[in-house]
Amino acid sequence: QVQLVESGGGLVQPGGSLRLSCAISGSVFSFNSMGWYRQAPQADENQRELVALITKGGSSNYGNSVKGRFTISRDNTQNAVYLQMNGLKPEDTGVYYCYIPWAIGNKGDESKEYWGQGTQVTVSS
Repeated sequence: QVQLVESGGGLVQPGGSLRLSCAISGSVFSFNSMGWYRQAPQADENQRELVALITKGGSSNYGNSVKGRFTISRDNTQNAVYLQMNGLKPEDTGVYYCYIPWAIGNKGDESKEYWGQGTQVTVSS
């Protein structure tokens, strides 16, 4: 069973930095991209916004609002993905979810998407 375990959220002042981590817990047979979405306060889950995604090969893409400030990276040996967030702004506040667009837990299983439980990031003075 694929589970995503996140850590690293918290409260930070505007202009500060945070680093989020996410690792796969449990068995996984195959997957490619990993990344992050976020959900702003008062938004519902259908309004989650792409933050960044990265493939196993290292190709990445970012949401327009975080380009130049956030950096995504991954460790394929640990099945982990990281998000370095610099120059944080109050509008970055929200719950950040680790996300895998598709993964196969055990050989022969159907692929499905996976979400972490979310970690709160609050940017406020």
